[in-house]
Amino acid sequence: MKKQRSFLIIKIVLLTAVIGGLLYAMNAGAARLNQGQEAESMKQLENSIRKATMTCYATEGVYPPTLEYLKKNYGIQIDESRFTVFYEVFAKNLMPEITVMENQERVD
Repeated sequence: MKKQRSFLIIKIVLLTAVIGGLLYAMNAGAARLNQGQEAESMKQLENSIRKATMTCYATEGVYPPTLEYLKKNYGIQIDESRFTVFYEVFAKNLMPEITVMENQERVD
């Protein structure tokens, strides 16, 4: 009788540990998936800005003077709560430097 009870306790402890380990692994996998989606969103935004910049150069003969110009005339949409875009123009005939960075969540 005592052996059965101790085996039952061991089974419960092992089952709890296995379930806890699985839940931890699923949570870690979901976090990695979310990070991958954020990186892909950043890459897509940067590519969209570059394509719009090149389209502007092809149609107008000069690169867009500002990011606002791209937003207004070429339909670029930026989720500014998620991303910050640095758009540096050197000259009308040189491709601007485009950098997209993810905003850090503020913890108060």
